[in-house]
Amino acid sequence: MSASTAPTLADVVRLLERRYPPATAEQWDRVGLVTGDPAQPVRRVLLAVDPVADVVDEAIAWGADLLVVHHPLLLRGVHSVAATDAKGALLHRLVRAGVALYTAHTNADAADGGVAEALARLVGLTDLRPLVPAPAAALDKHVVFVPAGDAERLVDALAAAGAGALGEYTRCAWTSTGEGTFTPGPGASPAVGSVGEAARVVEARVEMVAPRSRRSAVVAAMRAAHPYEEPAFDVLELARWDAATGTGRIGTLPEPTTLHGFAERVAAVLPETVQGIRYAGPPTATVRTVAVVGGSGDSLFDAVRSAGVDAYLTADLRHHPASELRERAEFEARAGGDASPPYLVDAAHFASEWPWLAVAERDLRTDLAALAGGASSGAPGGTTVETRVSTLRTDPWTGRVPSAPRTAPSEGHPQ
Repeated sequence: MSASTAPTLADVVRLLERRYPPATAEQWDRVGLVTGDPAQPVRRVLLAVDPVADVVDEAIAWGADLLVVHHPLLLRGVHSVAATDAKGALLHRLVRAGVALYTAHTNADAADGGVAEALARLVGLTDLRPLVPAPAAALDKHVVFVPAGDAERLVDALAAAGAGALGEYTRCAWTSTGEGTFTPGPGASPAVGSVGEAARVVEARVEMVAPRSRRSAVVAAMRAAHPYEEPAFDVLELARWDAATGTGRIGTLPEPTTLHGFAERVAAVLPETVQGIRYAGPPTATVRTVAVVGGSGDSLFDAVRSAGVDAYLTADLRHHPASELRERAEFEARAGGDASPPYLVDAAHFASEWPWLAVAERDLRTDLAALAGGASSGAPGGTTVETRVSTLRTDPWTGRVPSAPRTAPSEGHPQ
C-alpha cells in the first residue's frame, strides 16, 4: 500500500487485532467488527470508550469512517437490529453514514499497551507485571531432518504454514548439520540412494516453533516440501508458562506516598467525573506498590490480596465486596499487629478506561505508518489516516449532592 492510498477497513482491523487478539477476550465477551464493509477505505478513525448516541453524533459530524470503542454495543445476544430500540437505531445511523464500528474490550484490557497498562503508567507505576497472567499460547517445537541442500526451502514452507513466528520476528529457525544414514527397503522409492544399499547423506536438523493449533498444517507443509518419501521428524510439546500479558497490572511508585496522596494523584490525571475518587483505608497509610484494573474490578480481590500490594486502584467497587475485604484486612491486622492493606481506590468506570484511548491511537498511527511504508504524505506519523480521541465524557452520572456535615448525632442518621 502506498502512502497516498487509504487503507481498507480490513487492513485496519488486521492491525487492531494484531495488538488486541480477539482470542484473548473473555469467553463471555463480544469483540471485533460490528458493522462495516471490509473493502471500504478508511481515512478517519475516532476512538471512544462507549458507543453511545453522543459519540455516534461526533463520529458522523467529523466524517469518521471507523469508530473504535472499548465497550461492546451488542454484548448480549439479539434477534433483531431494527431501529425500534436505542441500540438498533444507533446501528442504523452508523450504517447509513458509512461509519464502521469496531470493539476491543477484554482483549484490550489484557493486552500489552492495553487498558490496564495505560492506567498503571498514567498514575506513575513502574516495573509492571500482570496481576493475573494469561497463559502463553501452547507451542510445539518441530524438529525435521532434511538433506542440507533442501533446508532453506523447508524453512520457507514451514514458515508459510505458521511456524517460526516469535514476537515481531518471522521465519525463525535453528539448523545444524550431521550425517544421516538409512537403507531403502524393497518397496521404497528413495529420493536419495538405492534399494537395499545403505545411504549416507549430509542432513540439516531444522528446528522451528509453532502454535499447537497449527500442528496439522505445519506437519502437512513439511511432508509436502520434504524430498524424502518418509521424512524423519519430531513434534515436541513445549512446557506452558505465563505470558507478559493478562488481567490488570501490578507496579511500584517511584517514591512512597500516603493513601490520600495517591488518591489525589489519581484524581489529577484521570478525566473529571461526578464521582471523583474514593478510597478506603487510613489517609496517612503508606502506599508503595499498587495493583490496577481498568473498569469493574471487585471480582479480583483474591488476586489482589495474594499479590501483597499496598493499594488497589479500580472502578465500580460495590459495598459488600469492598466492606468484606476491608473487614478481613482489619481483622488480620489486629491479629498480627501490622498495617491492613490492600487499601482501595475507586474511580469512575469511564475514567479508569479512557487513558487507553491515547495509547491505542498512538499505536494505530504507528502501525498505519508501517503499513504505508513509513513514507509521509503531509499527515503526521507517515500515514494519510486522521485519528482522533473523543473527549466526550460518557460517564452516565451527571450530578452529585454532597452529604451534609453533622457535628452531633441526629435522630435517624447514622454517624
